[in-house]
Formats: sequence, structure tokens, C-alpha cells
Amino acid sequence: MLQHVERIVDLLDPALNTIENMSLEEARARVLSGDPAAVAGIAGSFAIVARDGITVRLARTLDRPMRYFLAKRQEGPALFVADRIDTLHQALAAEGLAGQFHPSYTRMAPAHYVVELRLVGCPDPDPAYSRFFTPARDVLPPDLDEIGRRYVSALARAIRQWLSRIERTGEGEPIGVAFSGGIDSGAVFLVTYHSMVALGLSPARLKAFTLNLGGGRDLDQARAFLDALGLSMFLEEVSADPSNLDLDETLRTLEDYKPLDVECAAVGLLLARGIRERYPAWRYVIDGDGGDENLKDYPIEENSELTIRSVVNNLMLYHEGWGVGKIKHSLTYSGGLSRGYARTYAPGRRYGFDEFSPFTRRDVIEVAEGIPFAELTGFDVAALYALKGEIVRRGVRAVTGFDMPVFPKRRFQDGVAAPESGHARLGGSERTYRERFLALYA
Repeated sequence: MLQHVERIVDLLDPALNTIENMSLEEARARVLSGDPAAVAGIAGSFAIVARDGITVRLARTLDRPMRYFLAKRQEGPALFVADRIDTLHQALAAEGLAGQFHPSYTRMAPAHYVVELRLVGCPDPDPAYSRFFTPARDVLPPDLDEIGRRYVSALARAIRQWLSRIERTGEGEPIGVAFSGGIDSGAVFLVTYHSMVALGLSPARLKAFTLNLGGGRDLDQARAFLDALGLSMFLEEVSADPSNLDLDETLRTLEDYKPLDVECAAVGLLLARGIRERYPAWRYVIDGDGGDENLKDYPIEENSELTIRSVVNNLMLYHEGWGVGKIKHSLTYSGGLSRGYARTYAPGRRYGFDEFSPFTRRDVIEVAEGIPFAELTGFDVAALYALKGEIVRRGVRAVTGFDMPVFPKRRFQDGVAAPESGHARLGGSERTYRERFLALYA
């Protein structure tokens, strides 16, 4: 006899969906249809599961981690869906099904795809994937002023929509920016400030939070950035002791073991904790995660698998990894920022923040993918690294009027503390982190 899915256990929080142009019910119907064009028409951020008989469909945006686990029961299968591995484990344990669980048996729905499960027996068939977001590549003119204007204009629209939503649901609440004075957080801060003024909102509600673990360069950079623009009154230092970096807490929160994401999440937890301890009721924090992925600004030489041609020629490589259906695509963890966004999402959720990363919005990514990177760089690595600062600086000036300072790239975890006292305390290999994470479920 064929067994169909007897239960869907949807553990996703529907309040986290920020759909801008339709109700959640209409969005769910679009996901249920399985039509990628219909799902592409859902504006905003979402993670949605829908069922029709034996068919279950799931879809998510880049900023909404989404996992599922199929449990076997005598009365028929049950599909559990959540944003976290530990949530799935707890739900299974509550129903006496924990013996079936292992973290590697969970599956992450990749961003930008409709995932279709047709579960009719044992063994279960593989999911089917239909891409619903395919931005056109290399369609913009090779004009840095025009590219910058379009890119930062898309960023500004995303931020204004976010601010308008806050006003509808929590009028007058303060706005925090996770701020280092780097290109991405700098652009986010200036566009947020400019947008608040344009919308008639008091900029006195705005703060730029900079983490300082002692001896790092971010605090001086953040001061220099804001001083240059006469905006130093917005800076708020969040000090923390690097001895409070906790590997096990980080792994438990992040639920991943990629070293750079572990380090980023570790310091992100300290920033979130510091803000929460100082401001118990604070809710809204905006950040620049996704900006590096959009403008392909990662050190290629640090990854032996990459060349500048692979980075420039592959659609959303840093957003999605090598892509669904490829040998190196992980079913447990997806790839790229689709996987890595947990470094921002998980610390924010851990401390109760409504976190927003406007660079992850599809409208912003679409502009970035339209940039003719090959023509502008000639496949020269140094030219690629220089491109991001030029595009964002010109765009910020066009949209806000600010001449934004541009500093050399530095990762979040590298700027908050001196090397001998900061994130190096966590120093370990991917294998070590993976073993420590799996030991949490031993």
C-alpha cells in the first residue's frame, strides 16, 4: 500500500514573514501551485510550507533559514518543518521519535527554489527543485555611476519598506545598525539615516552599534567614518570581554561548523548580548550582511576551488554555492549565503531581535547580478576587489548626497579585537567544529 504524508508539523513562525504585496494565505497558495513565476511574485521575505494531498511544497528567501525532517510512524509519515535543527529535534523528542533523529538527516530548503516533496512510500523519492528567482546577468551598462545609483536606490527602497513596516507595527521604536564603518554597514547606516529623514522620522531614534573586544580596528574606523560626515553622535560602543567568546554556545546557536561563519556568529552573539543587556526592550537591528556576496568581494586566493572566472561567470555563486543539483551541493546545509545567513539570523533570534539585512532582498541582488563584472574587471582580481567600493561610494553619493568614506575590507570577526585576544581563541578546523557540534546530539 502507498502511504501518503499523514501529518505536516509546521513549526515556522508566520510572524517572521514580511510579505509586502499580498496576504500570507495568498502567498501560501502560490507556493502550493508550484508555479515558479507565481512564487517570484511574492514580494518581501518569507519561508512557507504548503500541502496538497501527497504533495508538499516549500519556498524561502535568502534571509529565512528553513529545514525539514521526515519521520516514519506506524500510522504514516510526518513531515516536520522549522527554521532550526534543535527545533526539529525537540519536536521529534516530544512525540517519542528522537531515535530517528540525527542532524545530518535534516534537510535545508535552498533559497530561491520551490522544493517539491511527493512522499508516497519507503524509500522516499528525492525532492524536485524549481528555481523561482533567476536575475538577468550582465544587463547593466559599464557605467559605475549608473550602476551605483541603481544598486543603492534598490537598497534604499528595501530600507524604506522596512522602516514603513516598523511604523505600522511599532511606531516610534528605536533603530540599531550593526556598524563597523565598512562599505556595507556604512552604506546601510547612511541610507537608513537618509530614509528616516525623508520619511519624516526622527533620526534621534537611530544608533550605530560597534562591538569592541579591545585592540581591534573597527571602533577607530567607525569613529573616523562618522566624524568625516559630522554624524559622530550616532556611534555607540558595545564593549565585551573576548574571554566571553564561547565555542559551544556559538555552535549550539549557529548549528553549523564552517570556520568563518563560526567566528562571525561568535562575535555576533557578543554584540547582540551587549545590546540586549543595555536595552532590554530593543527590537530592530539592521545590518550589511549580503553586501560582499552581491559584489563578489571575498578573497579568492583563500579558497583553492575558486578562480576569478568561476566567481564572475557563475550565477549567484556566493549566494547559493555551486548550486542545486551539483555534486558539491549539500542537502543538509545548502550552499553559499543560503547556508551562511544563519551567522546573522541565529544570534539575532537568540537575543530576540527583529534583524534585517537589506542586501539579501531580491531587488537588490537583481541589480548586482546585472553588473557586467567581466567587462569592468577584465578578469583582474585587483580590479574586482576595487569595484565594490567604487560602486557603493558613487551610489551612496547619488542617493543620499553623502561622500562616504571607503576603508579596506575587513571581516567582522577580524575588526572587533586584537588578533591575540579576539576570535583566535576559537581557533579550530572545520573538522573540529563539526565534531563538537555533532557531540551536542551524541
